[in-house]
Amino acid sequence: MTEGKKPATALIEGGRRKDWTQGIVSPPVWRASTILFENVAEMEASNPPRQGRLQYGRNGTPTQWSLAEALTALEPGAAGTQLFPSGVAAISIALMSVLAPGDELLMVDSVYGPTRHFCDSVLAGIGITTRYYDPLIGKGIEALIGERTRAIFLESPGSHTFEVQDVPGICAVARARGLVTLLDNTWATPLLFPAIAAGVDITILAATKYIVGHADAMLGTVTATADYWPKLERMSRAFGQHVGPDDAFLASRGLRTLGIRLKRHEESALTVARWLADQPQVARVLHPAFADHPGHEFWARDFQGASGLFAFVLAGGSKAARDRLVDGLSHFGIGYSWGGFESLAIPSDPERIRSATRWQAEGPLVRLHIGLEDVEDLIEDLARGLAAYEAD
Repeated sequence: MTEGKKPATALIEGGRRKDWTQGIVSPPVWRASTILFENVAEMEASNPPRQGRLQYGRNGTPTQWSLAEALTALEPGAAGTQLFPSGVAAISIALMSVLAPGDELLMVDSVYGPTRHFCDSVLAGIGITTRYYDPLIGKGIEALIGERTRAIFLESPGSHTFEVQDVPGICAVARARGLVTLLDNTWATPLLFPAIAAGVDITILAATKYIVGHADAMLGTVTATADYWPKLERMSRAFGQHVGPDDAFLASRGLRTLGIRLKRHEESALTVARWLADQPQVARVLHPAFADHPGHEFWARDFQGASGLFAFVLAGGSKAARDRLVDGLSHFGIGYSWGGFESLAIPSDPERIRSATRWQAEGPLVRLHIGLEDVEDLIEDLARGLAAYEAD
């Protein structure tokens, strides 16, 4: 966090220095490809490109730089932030910046599906081995570290089953062994879990979700410590990664209301989760704030709150019946992503994408994102769906 500023103030003031805004409250949208110079000497002086110096549109303008600066300010100990056109692009380039052929990556088994696909296809194709581990392994991960291990990737909570990892514990082991740690922190954002302060070297957000917050732009971000920032920056440029100014502007605008939106998401999601836990058609609720949830003790120790994403397991029944339940909801959309103002419900089948652990449950799983609608309407909608499910 920016020195001397509380989180809510940092969200409002971050990235708004006059160099970027020219005195306008919101950093303007600078659309550019070619940058014109007064003479050849000035053009040559613009090399190598760096944030804060106009050189070529792909290397950014004040629109992108102001967002990157604001995100860096939310992570005490960070050296810089790179922007990417999606969360998957952010994860991919972050991994490529710290791994080389012959290396081994330790990857959490509850990871986001596209991250697993990248590891099993692209990384495997260039001679980088991925070894999956139990999300609840904690400091026991030291037993998995081999001579070729170079990095540990965490996602806490996990994408569909929400196990909370002992991030500081794993990072302490990694640092003692000279390994780099990367964390997908999309669920919490830096507001609920300042990752670098907890020992993470590289923290990643699918900013499409809570940062943008309005389901109208795609964006990924990677924030790194000084040890890993230069290589991340070079790798991003080598792959030609770029975020358009309009998307960066939308993310900057979303950032200003992140704090109040997350509070509403948390309050509504907990209300719905507690209601679901009392329903006879529900076997259990997967929410990090619940005392019986796997890794809850780490959530209670490390997090400043919860977001709006969780899941519930139905008490028996078929996947087809589960899908009809989701189809019949009125106030929940059916679609990929989450983190916007709208509520979403999707079926989830974690057993298909586990390899180090086995997913077993009493019935089918439904993942919910609780948006900003009236929570009573959402509960009434779910009540109708569960009543129909029970009668199936």
